[in-house]
Amino acid sequence: MPQFTTTRQVRHRAEQMFALVADVEKYPEFLPMCEALTVRSRKERGERTLLVADMTVGYKLLRETFTSQVFLNPAENIIDVNYIDGPFRYLDNRWTFRPVGDGSSCDVEFFIDYEFKSRTLGLLMGTMFDIAFRKFSEAFEKRADAIYG
Repeated sequence: MPQFTTTRQVRHRAEQMFALVADVEKYPEFLPMCEALTVRSRKERGERTLLVADMTVGYKLLRETFTSQVFLNPAENIIDVNYIDGPFRYLDNRWTFRPVGDGSSCDVEFFIDYEFKSRTLGLLMGTMFDIAFRKFSEAFEKRADAIYG
């Protein structure tokens, strides 16, 4: 079952990186393979937010849309993504943002664990997903540089 974890230190504050990753509607503008993202619902409870979103990913002629629940917890600088429906048997994803030093930079940890329902789709999309996940942190870092300088 594919699983990927990476931690990158970036020269932006944890709160900035959290806000950037939490802004899911902007993903199609810069995220590899993300062709569309629609937020179906948004519920706020205090500082915490729960989103249900559809994300369409594609590579060449392949397109798949999946629905996930995104839990934004800014007090702990954690974003949890839980799979609801689509081409996966399961998908678990977590972003964690930890201040480093004086807080002007942070460690961004990205974790994902998933399995496609279809073995054939897993073979077709699996390699592309692995490549894309390896580029996710880099894509978010470049986006942060463009927005925050």
